[in-house]
Order: sequence, then C-alpha cells, then structure tokens
Amino acid sequence: MTTHVVVRPSILYFGTPVALLSTENEDGTANLAPVSSVWALGQRVVLGLGAEGHTLRNLRDRPELVISLPSPGLWAAVERLAPLTGADPVPAGKRGVYRYEPDKFGAAGLRPQPSDLVRPPRVAECPMQWEARVVAMTEGGDGAFFAVECAVVRVHAEERIVVPGTQHIDPGAWGPLVYNFRHYYGLGGELGHGFRSETAGARRVAV
Repeated sequence: MTTHVVVRPSILYFGTPVALLSTENEDGTANLAPVSSVWALGQRVVLGLGAEGHTLRNLRDRPELVISLPSPGLWAAVERLAPLTGADPVPAGKRGVYRYEPDKFGAAGLRPQPSDLVRPPRVAECPMQWEARVVAMTEGGDGAFFAVECAVVRVHAEERIVVPGTQHIDPGAWGPLVYNFRHYYGLGGELGHGFRSETAGARRVAV
C-alpha cells in the first residue's frame, strides 16, 4: 500500500514549460525574461507574472509580446537570464538576488529575430515562437502576482518540428524545456497519445 506524508513545500512548481517573454521597454529596446508559470487553451495563453517584474510593467504600457519556447538544450541560456532584471533601480523585493541588465539577449547568448505582427523580437534559437497581445490582467496572491491572458496572433515553428503537409507540431520532434521544482528537465519518450490526437500515425520519427 502506498504511504503518503504531509509536506509543506516552499514552492509548487510541479512541472510546467519554460517560456521566454520578449517585451518592449520604454526606450524601444527589448526586454527578455524567463517564466515558468504558463498554460495555453485554444489560441489563448495565460502567464503568471510577479507584480514587481519589469515584464509586467512593460505589458501594462505596451501590451505586445513574443512567447518563445526553448528546447531542453537551451536550459543554460535560460538560467543565465534567471538572476537578471530589466528594472533600474532593482525593485526592493529583488535586491540582493537579482541584478540590472539592459542587454538580456546578449547576457544570455541569444539572438533577437524580427517579428511579423508585434514590435518585440522573437528568440531566434527557440524552435517555437508565439507572437501575442495582452487581452486581460487579473491580480492574484494579494497583489503579489498577475495572471496575464494573451491572444496568440501568429505562430512560428522550425520546419523540422512540423508534420509535413500539415499545420501540426510533431510531438516526436519537439519537446519543451520543463521547470520542475526549480530543476530543468526535458520530456522522456512517448508513452501513448490522447484520443483527440491529430498526429498519431502521421508524424515523422524523431532523430
């Protein structure tokens, strides 16, 4: 019989994809920030953002962004971004842990790539990039964070992760970088597929 114990984890990051958010600063330059609270439904994406973050400030004033999804091999670049902030001065709640960095792309070793429909750039190294616009912001956690709902207006995908002749992402060729209790993981091998899968039997075998 399985035994359970009562625990009180300091965090509840049980395993969500990592996303890199590109937003536009007041001076027209780009800010880049990693987030690990993200989920999608249909053509909408909801992001969990800290209230003190520079990304949230940018989106309040300029509600366009790119949600770039890194592959597991980019985890070190994501971690280089983690202790950086685009806010100067550094917000009180981040001092001693984060440092100001105006060139986030350069600091992470990533390249900006022009977008088609929004002003912030895409992350060239990411296999999937979603251009989006904010449609709603909802305060939560007694003001500590916001749930930011975004409408995706264009999806870019590397050709190698698209099932040939379709508009579908090949789940055998693409796997997200996952942040699981502050550790980075990729996906393991396929266990099966859902009954609504549109790619089962039609996709390529990943190499």
